[in-house]
Amino acid sequence: MELLESLCNTPGVPGREHRIRQLIESEIDGLFDEVRTDTMGSLICTRRPRPPGRKKPAKSPTRVMIAAHMDQIGFLVSHVDDKGFVRVVPAGGFDTRNLFARLVTICPDVHKPASDLPGVMNPGVKPVHVADQADRNKVPELHELFIDTGLPAEQVKKQVKVGDMVVLRSTFTKVGSSVVSQCLDNRVACWVAIRAMQKLKHHEAEISAVFTVQEEVGLRGARTSAYALRPDIGIAVDTTLSVDTPGVPGEMSVTRQGEGAAITCMDGTSIGDYDLIETFESLARRKRIKHQRSILPRGGTDAGTIQAAGPGVRTMTLSVPTRYIHTVTEMVHEDDMHATRNLLAAYLAEVK
Repeated sequence: MELLESLCNTPGVPGREHRIRQLIESEIDGLFDEVRTDTMGSLICTRRPRPPGRKKPAKSPTRVMIAAHMDQIGFLVSHVDDKGFVRVVPAGGFDTRNLFARLVTICPDVHKPASDLPGVMNPGVKPVHVADQADRNKVPELHELFIDTGLPAEQVKKQVKVGDMVVLRSTFTKVGSSVVSQCLDNRVACWVAIRAMQKLKHHEAEISAVFTVQEEVGLRGARTSAYALRPDIGIAVDTTLSVDTPGVPGEMSVTRQGEGAAITCMDGTSIGDYDLIETFESLARRKRIKHQRSILPRGGTDAGTIQAAGPGVRTMTLSVPTRYIHTVTEMVHEDDMHATRNLLAAYLAEVK
């Protein structure tokens, strides 16, 4: 879990993925034949065919694109007031009910972690001791949130500027058979892609693992990467809802934790290729890898833009079931992580 913990603890909101890209690049050293960063900032890692034995690679091998977005939901600084309180705008989708009394990190320089500043995020509302019932019942809106660094206004204005990255901060923790952390969406998928490629010894396809940018604000990095690579097959690797918890009807659970990798049939931006879905499911049965089918009513993955790139791409999403998505306590079962890794590696080993 050391790699996953490092991935989760490295900040990288949309458009500010510099540190997480550097970490991933260091982890995949020697794993691919070619590694490059495109204009958008996505990390494109390509491995040419490595057929078993003395078999020669095909002259025109099938091109497979794996997309795992490396950005996380977060904020950008929008204003520093005369008292030194910092205002922010969201970069990605938040539920404000989960944003009260949170520790945050302000990152004034994406290249210098030493310049980071800790802070506390709270809404500009009366505390419970002096609030009336109407105040207590109100859910503050995002624009009411501010960050208190505990520093003098002059120092804050000197160190913090509009556009600086801000991320929520929490501890990576083992809970039972699961791990809990901020931004498991989508650092767990980055972990899956890296570990699957490390597990893969022989394959006849040309595989490009792309760690995409700006997924949380419109699936942007996957679009440009797909146009550049022109893959025959696209596999988005992401998290998906696991709402198998109290207060939600069973039919709305999407997936259930501990029941394996999620083969996503449809989400809010794409419909999975029928033959790919059947292939993954058949392979999972044959390899005895735990799996489940899922449909996500709203929200989408990089599959949405890969599918419609150029002349079109046969595309599907392979997901890791995740509880409490878009909070600082996202939870993933270790069995589901490993099942997703194993299923992806098995597919890549057999695709012709």
